Amino acid sequence: MISRSSALCLLLLLLGCGAYNFTGGDVGSATTFQVNYFQNYAAQSPGSTFDPGLDRDFTLALQDLILNQTSLDLVNSDGDLLYEGEIVEYRVSPMTATAEQRAAQNRLTIAVNVRFFNKTKEDVDFETRFSFFYDYDANSQLSSVRDEAHQAIFERITQDIFNASLADW
Repeated sequence: MISRSSALCLLLLLLGCGAYNFTGGDVGSATTFQVNYFQNYAAQSPGSTFDPGLDRDFTLALQDLILNQTSLDLVNSDGDLLYEGEIVEYRVSPMTATAEQRAAQNRLTIAVNVRFFNKTKEDVDFETRFSFFYDYDANSQLSSVRDEAHQAIFERITQDIFNASLADW
């Protein structure tokens, strides 16, 4: 049985933590968010290639992360928080060489330009480029590591976007 003083301390502790959540996201007075479709313009960047479906997959990954780490509701229009942008780079480049001057490792890099607007706190709006990479054995085809690479890159980029827009550390 819990004593009254212990129960009171526990209650005060819980109430004192009400403005925070375990992810560190600070949504302020926002209740909804919107993620517009991220168009894939990577092929327009020199040295970049095009991956069909990348735009859809990235948009869904960002939506899922925000849904999972906040109590915000996803809406199709007029969200309190708005994320929009485009995929601007999708590049495979050699990273390390063997003694025979062949690539031993390749790097897939994805970059996304993001615009964030907060209707409830306008001084936090931004436009920023986020990028990350995935290294894989040069003897492997990208198609054989594509899903794993995209998952790792999306996880990092979407978390960086979340941190830049909602983490209040």
